[in-house]
Order: sequence, then C-alpha cells, then structure tokens
Amino acid sequence: MGAITNRYEFVLLFDVIKGNPNGDPDAGNLPRLDPETNQGLVSDVSLKRKVRNYVELEKGSETGFAIYMAEKAILNEQHAKAYTAENLKPAAKKLPKAKEKADALTRWMCANFFDVRCFGAVMTTEVNCGQVRGPVQLGFASSIDPIVPLEVSITRMAVTNEKDAEKERTMGRKHLVPYGLYRAHGFISAKLAERSGFSAEDLELLWRSLTNMFEHDRSAARGEMATRKLLVFKHDSALGNAPAHRLFDLVHVRRRNDDAPARQYADYVVDIARDKLPEGVALEEKL
Repeated sequence: MGAITNRYEFVLLFDVIKGNPNGDPDAGNLPRLDPETNQGLVSDVSLKRKVRNYVELEKGSETGFAIYMAEKAILNEQHAKAYTAENLKPAAKKLPKAKEKADALTRWMCANFFDVRCFGAVMTTEVNCGQVRGPVQLGFASSIDPIVPLEVSITRMAVTNEKDAEKERTMGRKHLVPYGLYRAHGFISAKLAERSGFSAEDLELLWRSLTNMFEHDRSAARGEMATRKLLVFKHDSALGNAPAHRLFDLVHVRRRNDDAPARQYADYVVDIARDKLPEGVALEEKL
C-alpha cells in the first residue's frame, strides 16, 4: 500500500458495563481514578496491549507482523534475531561502530515487528538494537463523568488443597464500574512513519485493531467493553493543517439527562462541530 503522507489525530470512545477496564495494582486492583475529579482512567499501556493482542490474532505468524512486546517475551532474544538476520555479533550494550550496520539492525526490527514501527521502542539493552520513535501515540483515556467503583463479594465453591476440603466455601472480592464511557486521544505523525516504515497497510490494521480490540478480549473481570466511536481527523499534509487541540475541541460528549446516572451508551450524545473543521482537515468516522 505504500507510505502514509498525511498527519492524523483521532478520538476514541469506548465503554464498560459492570467491569473493571483497567485495575490499579498499587490500589488493590481498584479501577484507576483521577483523585481530584473521580473520573476513571485507562492507561495508554493498556490500550496498546489490546492493539497488540488484536494484531497477533489477525496476522498470526505472517512475516512483518510479529509482536515485539509479546506476552512473556525475552527482549534480548528478540534483538538477537536481528543480529542473526544481519550476520552480526552483538557486543554488550553497544551497537556496531559502523553506522550502516547499526541502522540495518534497527530497520530489521521495524520491518519485522508491527509494534516497533507503530509505537516505537527503546531497544538499548545488553543486545542493543537502537531505538525507534513511534509514529502512533495514545494518551490516557478518561471517563466522561465521574465513576463510582463498586466492591462486591464473590463465593468460591471449590478449594485448592485437600486439607481445605471441609470448608464449604471461601470468599473473595471483585471490583467493577457499573457504567463508564471513556475518551482517549491519539496522534499519528507521517514524518515519523516514514522513518519507522509504518505503512498505509499498517494504518488500516491499526483502525481495525481499535474498532475490534475488545471483541477478542473478553473476561469476567472486564465486564462488557466495546469501542463506540472512532473519529479520525486527516490532514492534507504530512506536517498538518491545524493544531491537534483545536480538532479535539470540535468533539463534545454530553449526557442526555443529568438527573439520572448513565448506565448505557444511549445515555450520551456525541456532538461534532463539522462546520468548524479547519481548511485542509477532513473528518472520517471509522465507527
């Protein structure tokens, strides 16, 4: 498909029903919260993980779409693959002195690992493959309204050890959000895509990942999660035609009724000021 030549920004809306979208390990796995506003938070790392998981499912072992930050991956072993492919021997923590050889290692990592050429990576470990600035960046997602995390008790009817067999049941706890609609912003640089090799084909795969990432990530802990909207601002040029914040301000999400708590996506309205789009910027609704 070739290289991308346009800058993009996007607004991602997703929701959760009776689930924990992103537990905080420093707070007993409670849903992440902004302590000043009580708005829910979902980290960029969590969203990128879901994109990686979707790509892994769709592409499988297809060449060029391996996942660098795969579950339980040993990064030095990932780097060693580049040295083997380029017939080079690694020196502890150092790139080859010849620039063309060092660049060849980094290019190999970009060409073979989707998430390296998409999100970038710092690969300066014991087996050094350099570093890549990713053209695709995501911010933290925040819920539109404050959320009220619930802690519910659950019953376990089975036991682990024979010595506990006489126990009728054990108790546990589960954290969930009754409902939350979250908003995240993303950025795609055509200039950085050119450097990493992020292509138009990769871009289409990214859109599919963002719209479908929750469909293959089901679990009882996460409840029901779904991507509700993906609004993409496409610039006519590689450097862009308007500041990102001006574009994000054109999308306003509001409650239909402030007198009752939101419990479904239909309780919100998404207003888009299409008539205020700057010249040279088009809006595409991917979902």
